[in-house]
Amino acid sequence: MSQASKQSPSMTPKGPKSGMYVPPPGDKLAAHEVAHNFKDLEPAMTKGEAFAESGRCLMCYDAPCITACPTHIDVPSFIKKIHSANLKGAARVILDANPMGHSCARACPVEVLCEGSCVMNEAEQRPIQIARLQRHATDALLENGWPVLTPAPDSGKKVAVIGAGPAGLSCAQELRRHGHAVTIFDARAKVGGLNTYGIAQYKLTAETAVAEAETILKLGVSVKSGVVVGRDLPFQDLLDGYDAVFVGFGLGGTNQLGIPGEVKAGVIDALTFIEHLKDKPYGQFAVPDTVLVIGAGNTAVDAATQARRLGARSVEFVYRRGPDQASAYHYELELARNDGCGFQFWATPVAVVGGDAVEGLVVKDEAGVERTLPAQLIIKAIGQEKRASELRAFGLDVDDKGRLVVNADRRTSHGRVWAGGDCTNGGKEIVNAAADGVIAARAMHASFGA
Repeated sequence: MSQASKQSPSMTPKGPKSGMYVPPPGDKLAAHEVAHNFKDLEPAMTKGEAFAESGRCLMCYDAPCITACPTHIDVPSFIKKIHSANLKGAARVILDANPMGHSCARACPVEVLCEGSCVMNEAEQRPIQIARLQRHATDALLENGWPVLTPAPDSGKKVAVIGAGPAGLSCAQELRRHGHAVTIFDARAKVGGLNTYGIAQYKLTAETAVAEAETILKLGVSVKSGVVVGRDLPFQDLLDGYDAVFVGFGLGGTNQLGIPGEVKAGVIDALTFIEHLKDKPYGQFAVPDTVLVIGAGNTAVDAATQARRLGARSVEFVYRRGPDQASAYHYELELARNDGCGFQFWATPVAVVGGDAVEGLVVKDEAGVERTLPAQLIIKAIGQEKRASELRAFGLDVDDKGRLVVNADRRTSHGRVWAGGDCTNGGKEIVNAAADGVIAARAMHASFGA
């Protein structure tokens, strides 16, 4: 069967449906046009919209939305507070369960979590817009600087946290609420982890991610930036100097394709591509006309849609399997399609061709027939490397998939080391990392005999 006959009609590009600017032939987008293309995917609610939407909630006694959320936020409670104009109280309910409540409201796959479980779906009605309501409350928190959580008196215990991403920050917040001193060690200059560096700009800006992280740091969390534990600081020093350690440093770099030409200029990994975009003012990060994105996961979608929104005229996914095997959520793939991205299924990369720069990608179908897809930029989004060697060097057990082994309390094979986030689950959502951090912190607190 040919590639064309296998390509699902529902996955062919529709062209931009989001009102984004497309550059005219031979021209590039202006900075204000790029800024327009990267406006919030879901706009903030007005006061009136929030009042009306919160009034739709049935306030279920045994609310399935609570169970569907890995951090088990009391959704009916915070929605009820929004309806009574108590945004500060609503924010407190959210952050009490989920320290990453703001970024989750912007970037979590609520369609398959809380909103997907809303009882309104069973009544064939639109589910409550939980994410936008959650953002309405946490927007107010960030804008007003409300101190809705406070640290307990000093316990005398000290904890080292490796990684300033969602897992590490969530662990730090919960530990401070119990009065334990926390020092975060992070390799990057800015806090926030992938929230700051690796999520699509139209979902979450770096500035917003850092602002959310700073609400946790204000509880009295110390941060040592630019420190790679194991290189700049021996892991044993943390064990010797702290009562407990939390490992939440995520995954490593993007996996390699292992094909000829992969090192040519114009081949970049998706996370680096996204980081470069987020680190530069609009209009200063240009893309060529023709872009290929290798992979079909959520990160691939983030890279592809942003390439389109930056002004690339042709953006196509290249995926070695079919549309039904794509790991991206359905709504993410629909976003890419509506942005005008195309899909090349059953296409396995064989080689990158061109001179010093990229000119195309050779792919082969299931029958082994090769063809060349033109490209001026190739973005790799084929998953991240596990950090098994680093974890083993810490003396911690790792499973056969390179993930750090933890128990239900997120405790590792070392009695004073806990862990959470992508280094333990292989790569999940912000909310999963937040839940891990809170669970680990509570287990640490219990181990202190408090």
